[in-house]
Amino acid sequence: MNGTVCVDAGALTDALTLEEQAEVRAVLVTHAHMDHIASLPFLVENVFGRKASPLELVAPEDVLAALRKHLFNDALWPDFSRLLNDFVPAVTYRAVPVGEPFAVGALIGTAIPVSHVVPTVGYILEDRGTSIVFSGDTGPTDALWRAARARTDVKGIFVECSFPNSLQHLADVSKHLTPATLQSEIVKFPPGAPIHLYHMKPPGLPRLRAEVAELGDARVSILADGDVLDF
Repeated sequence: MNGTVCVDAGALTDALTLEEQAEVRAVLVTHAHMDHIASLPFLVENVFGRKASPLELVAPEDVLAALRKHLFNDALWPDFSRLLNDFVPAVTYRAVPVGEPFAVGALIGTAIPVSHVVPTVGYILEDRGTSIVFSGDTGPTDALWRAARARTDVKGIFVECSFPNSLQHLADVSKHLTPATLQSEIVKFPPGAPIHLYHMKPPGLPRLRAEVAELGDARVSILADGDVLDF
């Protein structure tokens, strides 16, 4: 967002040039599953020595604790919060309370818990009177959509839709959405805002595309790599 704030880091180092990576000032992390943090170690390494200020990892404390314990632990990857870059840490962790606004770059963010198998939040991000909602990984949930519906400035909703309806049982136990459960969730969304789908699992993508089209909702579209959206 504005080239300086990212949400999650599943494939950032594949999507951004080295110069673009060096512009990133903060990464908001929804949860610690590998597909959402896989490129985070490489992002930290790639920008080490190229930035005068630390790269900030922002999330509720339980999410940051998982990153410190299981990833940046000097076993799987160095603890860059203890490696100095021009006498400042290369990485800093900022724990944010859920449900309370916080500043990150030029944005105002709010972390809202969602229903997943590990501690996970979605984010509402606001910039000059316009906000977007990013679900994180979630099954059917309420708090995020309740907070979103309380606003009048939501211009875009980014929501996961992982599996086709034939894998509904898998989606239920892993706390993800299918087109069927997405349809039930949409009634909770702020009315009128475009709905952008992400997190589709590749093996089921052809069927999932067809089932999303069958919803017949013109607000709903499936994101593709390289899409650029302005709000």
